[in-house]
This record gives sequence, structure tokens and C-alpha cells, in this order.
Amino acid sequence: MKYHTHEEELAKYVKTPEDKARHEAYKEEALAEIRAYRLAEVRQEHGLTQTDLAERLHITQTAVSKIERGELARSELSTIRKYVEALGGRLEIIAEFGDERLVLG
Repeated sequence: MKYHTHEEELAKYVKTPEDKARHEAYKEEALAEIRAYRLAEVRQEHGLTQTDLAERLHITQTAVSKIERGELARSELSTIRKYVEALGGRLEIIAEFGDERLVLG
């Protein structure tokens, strides 16, 4: 049985710039869902329900749910920061410009 690298398999399906853009979008969406799932796990590890956390943040349970479904790009940065801080974390925002990394907050 011949094994193929991930790159070889990907090349079979990603042939045009449009394919590449679609693949990148799917990849980003999957990563957002993974990160969001981990946020939900951390909340649960702290013994909090979505409603408990929403009350602490003065937002709706629906807003917490959106964050935990991976809709981070559509959530207010201040809400995400509050979410992370309510669980004892610290949100760090980094802008990358080639080799330079600039911590924004």
C-alpha cells in the first residue's frame, strides 16, 4: 500500500485559487470551532453554565452560546475579553507583519 502525504492528497482537490481560498476558509472555520469548543470546556471546568457566565458578563446566554459555537469573528472583542477574564484567563491580541509580532492587547 502506497502512502501519500497530506500535501499530495490536498493537491488532488485544491487546484485553482478559488479552491485554495475555499480550503483556507474551511480550515479557519474548523479552527474557530475547535477554539470555541475549548472555551466551553474551560467554562464547564469552572462549574459554570452558559447562563451563569452570561450573568457575570452582563450579556445574554445567546451571546455566550455564539462564542462557544465558533462565532468569534462576529462577537465584540470586549465580550470575548470579558469571557476569557471571567474564567481567570487573559486575552492577548497579536498582529503579525512578516517576521514582526506586535502585541496589541
